[in-house]
Amino acid sequence: MTDKQRDILKNRIAVFFAWVAALAFFFPIFWMVLTGFKTENQAIAIPPLLFFEPTLENYTEIQSRMNYTHFAMNSIITSFGGTLLALLIAIPSAYSMAFNTGRWTKDILMWMLSTKMLPAVGVLMPIYLICQKFGLLDSRIALVVIYAMMNLPIVMLILFNYFREIPKEILEASRMDGTSTLNEIRQVVMPLAWGGIASTALLSIILCWNEAFWSIVLTTTEASTLTAFVASFQAPEGLFWAKVSAVSTLACAPIVVFGWLAQKQLVQGLTFGAVK
Repeated sequence: MTDKQRDILKNRIAVFFAWVAALAFFFPIFWMVLTGFKTENQAIAIPPLLFFEPTLENYTEIQSRMNYTHFAMNSIITSFGGTLLALLIAIPSAYSMAFNTGRWTKDILMWMLSTKMLPAVGVLMPIYLICQKFGLLDSRIALVVIYAMMNLPIVMLILFNYFREIPKEILEASRMDGTSTLNEIRQVVMPLAWGGIASTALLSIILCWNEAFWSIVLTTTEASTLTAFVASFQAPEGLFWAKVSAVSTLACAPIVVFGWLAQKQLVQGLTFGAVK
């Protein structure tokens, strides 16, 4: 076997395993969507049914039971609001660390990142009491602030790596022209790192959208997001798989479509800024 044939074989094997991995990740989503169009008896049938007569009964009952639009709007507001707040804090902070690097800069970044290892339940009581004290229970403001602080370490790390790629000579030239720090961030740094900022924002939005713990604990009706919407379909009798699959499909669909449309920027952020 020649070197060329060996390379072709390795490439085909790699493609084969890539398809296997992709199908393994996609199958649960496919089965969730499929189950949402089954009746409850069909959903628990043994062996599982692949071919059946689809029904919209679950989606009709979900809409009649609760207002899907209300929960979806809460998810949009809290996800985008939390991301915007995180960026407002992270951009100047990452700028300062990237262009005024000190002895402890990397240690500070690692310390911030280490806070992501803390279980959310570990800070449940103080955060709940703070929200109760200020009347923020079941409010979007509380979720926006918590989501922002939750994703801030990751946003900071990615933006820090992006900003470090900007040549310092450009900043020095702008400073010689008398540009203030704020204008330097707005007119020089942000335009040059716009791709990184956009991909970081996309990642943060997805993380906020998928967060369930704080939404379930701190909200009841007014500020509940789609993750709480899904959790509300649990019953003492057990899980109704067809209805849970249908509501999960409704909860995942917007962010899946959004992620698919922005996949290029998202992959760029995950493979460049996060690991460089």
